[in-house]
Amino acid sequence: MPAYSAPVNDIQFILHEVLEIGNMDIPGYDNLESDFTSAILDEAGKLASDVLAPLNIIGDTQGCVLENGFVRAPAGFKEAFEQIRAGGWTAIDLPEEFGGQNLPGLIGIAVNEFFASANQALNMYQGLTHGAASAILAHGTERQKLDYLPAMAECRWTGTMNLTEPHCGTDLSLMRTRAEPSPDGTYKISGQKIFISSGDHDMAENIIHLVLAKIPGGPPGIKGVSLFIVPKFLLGEDGGPGTRNGVSCGKIEEKMGIHGNSTCVMNYEKATGYLLGMEHKGMRAMFTMMNEARLGVGMQGLAQAEAAYQNALQYARERLQGRDVAETKNPQGPADPLIVHPDIRRSLMDQKSFCEGARALLLWGATMIDRSRRCQDENAEDMISLLTPVIKGFITDEGFNMAVQAQQIYGGHGYIEDWGMSQFVRDARIAMIYEGANGIQALDLVARKMPRDGGRHFMAFLEMVADFLRKNADNASLSSDFLEPLKGALNHLRSAGNFFQRRGIKNPNDALAGSYDFMHLFGHVCLGFMWSKMARASLEALASGTGSKQFHETKLATGRYYMKRRLPAAALHMERIGSGSEPVMALAAEQF
Repeated sequence: MPAYSAPVNDIQFILHEVLEIGNMDIPGYDNLESDFTSAILDEAGKLASDVLAPLNIIGDTQGCVLENGFVRAPAGFKEAFEQIRAGGWTAIDLPEEFGGQNLPGLIGIAVNEFFASANQALNMYQGLTHGAASAILAHGTERQKLDYLPAMAECRWTGTMNLTEPHCGTDLSLMRTRAEPSPDGTYKISGQKIFISSGDHDMAENIIHLVLAKIPGGPPGIKGVSLFIVPKFLLGEDGGPGTRNGVSCGKIEEKMGIHGNSTCVMNYEKATGYLLGMEHKGMRAMFTMMNEARLGVGMQGLAQAEAAYQNALQYARERLQGRDVAETKNPQGPADPLIVHPDIRRSLMDQKSFCEGARALLLWGATMIDRSRRCQDENAEDMISLLTPVIKGFITDEGFNMAVQAQQIYGGHGYIEDWGMSQFVRDARIAMIYEGANGIQALDLVARKMPRDGGRHFMAFLEMVADFLRKNADNASLSSDFLEPLKGALNHLRSAGNFFQRRGIKNPNDALAGSYDFMHLFGHVCLGFMWSKMARASLEALASGTGSKQFHETKLATGRYYMKRRLPAAALHMERIGSGSEPVMALAAEQF
């Protein structure tokens, strides 16, 4: 059975030596001393390794069961969920007034990487709840906050988001679910939603659904969409679950992966709903949840890659196959371990360099969210808004690819369910699809995020990286291995932006045809930037004699690999972008 060990040391390095969170002027960060964060991460890591990971394969094989209108989670899930709740992990970064611990979201992202690596399907129940609670916190009335947030923070009540319908996925303007106003100020919600993660289960007293629907007479299309709180059980006089609402699970979807999460078809039959936010402004409220969810999904891409890598590494160390072409490493045995072979090393280095770079990017992104929310810093909000489709799209694409590479190291055993590697691949696959499929993320990046405010935020990113290059230009140890490759990749990113500006206005397809490559080009530059910052931190540690020499030398070797073997993909993506739309659009529809 696959095992998992939380990368506590790596996160500690990123937090305190790379990001230097102790020097950030963000409220709450002054309490994040190394001993404090280490204690939190150690405890979260133990829970992930000892409790959640052993249930991962059980959730995959058993799945969720719908019987007589009730959904039952896999064996052991409810007890594990109780341990997550009892430890206060579900509310680690929510406000104290509603039962949270009010720690920065940065710590929440770090902890949830561990939980998602250990058991993505189980962690989704509390992850969706956190997103729903954030939407109520941002847009709810004081009464709604008091009614729902304390129980949701504790995950006695869980939450969902209901967008997709059988005939409409990305294009929500086609939505048919209706919200009929009632004289008492509530609404009657009728319609069907599909693909609803954590839609129904037996691990919570109540489930608070956030449902997008249209109020009759509102503006057409997406402008007429509103958001509603629709609880599974209406609140009783004591504030607890009362009578059953008109919402039910009609079916559990048969999925490729994340079998331990109850992905449901939800039927609403004149269910009582309460308007969240303003009429016809539902997408504004829902995006509070969706942006947070997209960063969380990016983290899931990393989490599955990390778990798969750890197991592939152990297998490569133990599995005897062939001989080292240069020098026998295991003369007493019938063969050498897989890890001696260069192609196995290549695959492992691909995985390791991606995981560590992506982790740094996600944690850096989390500091921007904290700065935006805790300091009302619009620049931080603009930057993370620009980077969100990159984080979601690039990390989940690459995370899936790395899970496949980890599976490949097992050879035929990777294709056999007994070894558990198939689950990492299958679970990773959904992250490329939900919360906005990655093709949509790329279109959003090129068509909306990059040109927003005249391209000011994209230019700010370019300048940020260029400023780093200038300030470290005299660092000879950093220059050739890190700064020069980063500078080349940054120039490709700038050239791509200029190409879109020149050609996109005349022919929008020239920009849209290159959007997916642009997202990946941007992602590689981000990871190159992170690796350059990590390399600088490790060089400083080695020069001062602080920390583990082996850790920092390993970090530098891994970073050099990324810069030499992975970052050159930036040139390939720029070449494709520069070809414009003609090769993509050459065939008429009937010629396919």
